[in-house]
Amino acid sequence: MGRRLGMSLTVTLLLHTETFTMPLETLQISPPSRATVCETATRWFVLHTRSRQEKALAEDLQARRIEYFLPLVSSIKYYGRRKFRVEVPLFPGYLFLLGTVEQSYQADRTERVARIIQVADQPRLFQELSSIREALERHAPLQPCELISTGMEVEVVAGPFKGIRGVVEQGAPNNRLLLQIDLIGKAAVLEIDRSLLIQVP
Repeated sequence: MGRRLGMSLTVTLLLHTETFTMPLETLQISPPSRATVCETATRWFVLHTRSRQEKALAEDLQARRIEYFLPLVSSIKYYGRRKFRVEVPLFPGYLFLLGTVEQSYQADRTERVARIIQVADQPRLFQELSSIREALERHAPLQPCELISTGMEVEVVAGPFKGIRGVVEQGAPNNRLLLQIDLIGKAAVLEIDRSLLIQVP
């Protein structure tokens, strides 16, 4: 099952004081180029974490003085009649490490990492992370969502069309999508809010 695209989250600025975000100096370091192959060079790695291990891994990296980026947003959770505000990862299951190959192996040895993802285009990832950081600093209302692209098979998870599956045909204005639905060997087009879609595995 995929993850539902829309989550009700309130963004808070966590870059200065929270434990689980990257030190401020990290994104001021220029990334290496694609040609860098030296094992001791500092570069970005994407760590795909085990379930709900993002914050624990961040603590481990901090203890080892390894730089990382874990963007957090504030979410309201309800336990019975009580309401709590908790910090959750903007990208569940992922943490960005800035270090050497050996430091990425150190992270792997914590047993909190499911997979180390090599980054071929270092400048591009650097720019993307810089944009995320800048948006958080400006209190942008960021919400996690799946990256829906043309040709992706999706399913409607709420509303009158719940359960219908189709293929994303093309983008449409106002953050909506056109879905191609196969009916009796033909195609129909459905315009629907993308927050109601999940990717079909």
